[in-house]
Amino acid sequence: MDSNNLGLPVGTTLDRFIKRKQDDFPYATGELSQLLRDIALAGKIINREISRSGLLGIGGAFGATNVQGEEQQKLDVIADIRFTRALRNGGEVCAIISEEEEKIIDLGNHSGRYVVAMDPLDGSSNIDVNVSIGTIFSVFRRISPVGGPITEEDVLQKGTEQVAAGYILYGSSTMLVYTTGHGVNGFTYEPSLGEFFLSHQNITTPKDGKIFSINEGSWDLFDQPIRDYVQECKECQFSGRYIGSLVADFHRNLLKGGIYIYPRSTKSPKGKLRLMYECNALAFIVEQAGGMATDGHRRILEVEPTELHQRVPLFIGSPKMVEKAMEFVRNDAISKGKKTQMKTA
Repeated sequence: MDSNNLGLPVGTTLDRFIKRKQDDFPYATGELSQLLRDIALAGKIINREISRSGLLGIGGAFGATNVQGEEQQKLDVIADIRFTRALRNGGEVCAIISEEEEKIIDLGNHSGRYVVAMDPLDGSSNIDVNVSIGTIFSVFRRISPVGGPITEEDVLQKGTEQVAAGYILYGSSTMLVYTTGHGVNGFTYEPSLGEFFLSHQNITTPKDGKIFSINEGSWDLFDQPIRDYVQECKECQFSGRYIGSLVADFHRNLLKGGIYIYPRSTKSPKGKLRLMYECNALAFIVEQAGGMATDGHRRILEVEPTELHQRVPLFIGSPKMVEKAMEFVRNDAISKGKKTQMKTA
């Protein structure tokens, strides 16, 4: 047997990759690098908790609702605690906003230069049936002077101001995917070594696709142009794929090509997904991978936030598919505009 094959390299670890990228920027101080390591550490802990949740009895409902009015799962609470603790102990983050918390979480690290927006455990209602779930995070530089108190201005920043964003997917394998504005890279967790290894380098989403992801159970609540677009997808024999975990649906479409749609509806006229800790992060990632993200009228990253838990519609994925969906929305608006003019003439 060739002795050279006995010691083949296992790959590039997340820590080594972060260090290498930090060295590419002489002005980098290492604070953001440490923040990303803290997130990865919390992700490893959550991965452990999820994998044994059925045996420890920590699956199922917690018995309370969060600020969104949604029933909290036990692992929602655990994930919120784990990520908050990791970021507090790391010292680089001064404040957090979370889907699970009503107000800004002041970590007491007033010398910290960063703010994190996060959905600690997206799709957590799927835990009990062993479906993929995830964590979503956005990182912003604080605006107020370092050393002083945290302000709302520090957290209510447009998506264009993100310095990093990513997600951790807990599925058949656990993956961490992130961007700092210089492409998108994915890392797969190797549990026997306790390390994330680079597995998906420079991810680029296909320009077009044949997958559409939308909750057709709300069909009757959608605006007509959305139904028309979905109907065209069906006529083109595209595949309808909807898991019900945003991270899982997004990840599949990012790699294979497709569009994810969570539009406004008569039940949720402003949309349902949260701008600050779901849509901004995924929009940053998809744009860095060559895709598009819009609320139906504007680029998601340019939406001005006005409140912590602001909701928006979301159309995200392969650029040609998103453009096509927007064509249906624009044509409907033009048609309605002409009808209005005719009535007032």
